[in-house]
Amino acid sequence: MEKQDPEDLRNYLRPTFFIDSDSPAVIDFARAHAKGEAPKDKAVSLFRAVRDEILYDPYNIRLVREEYKASVILGRGRGYCVAKAIALAAVARASGIASRVGFADVKNHLSTERLRKLMKTDVFIFHGYTELFLEGRWFKVTPTFNMSLCEKFGVRPLEFDGTSDCLFHEYDSRGHRHMQYMHDHGAFADVPFDRIVDELQRNYPEFFPRGGAVVGGDFAREALKEAGGSGENR
Repeated sequence: MEKQDPEDLRNYLRPTFFIDSDSPAVIDFARAHAKGEAPKDKAVSLFRAVRDEILYDPYNIRLVREEYKASVILGRGRGYCVAKAIALAAVARASGIASRVGFADVKNHLSTERLRKLMKTDVFIFHGYTELFLEGRWFKVTPTFNMSLCEKFGVRPLEFDGTSDCLFHEYDSRGHRHMQYMHDHGAFADVPFDRIVDELQRNYPEFFPRGGAVVGGDFAREALKEAGGSGENR
């Protein structure tokens, strides 16, 4: 268990450019979704709100500083793993919970055929997660995949109970491996934006062209189609 000097938590409670926990959009979201009196209860409800109300979208990522701000992400209502980790860190700080953003390289089987072809790999570098400080220790939590998307893929949505880490399951609901953590880059008080951009453009030059264009697409619809389902996206 990692111990933390209370003085050292100040960097994880104050607003930053990206984790703009003092912005009206972040404060309003936190007030609406931080349920309960105890920090643990607030953290659990905030995790679920970011997980399910901010839809996972890997196809419309623009490597622009402004679009990595929590207030912008919450206003858009969608984002990929890093964006959702930033959003959770911000609403946690707005609720008085120390937070930071962490990054890891993962081998991810929760993807579509089109996404794999575009990325030319199933290794996702700089996958984002959030760390929350509760009851004297840091917890790693991943709010990436909303519940409706998990249903399309046939995997269990991640749940955070405030007492243990909440990382991607190694196996899906059918017992097949779908996530493997390969390398952890550590956790940060603010978003290492330039490093993220450099790594994404170096590893996925066709997916992240330097001109700023996005590949576009509907990830949830693709997942539903591959699963053989039908109906409206949620």
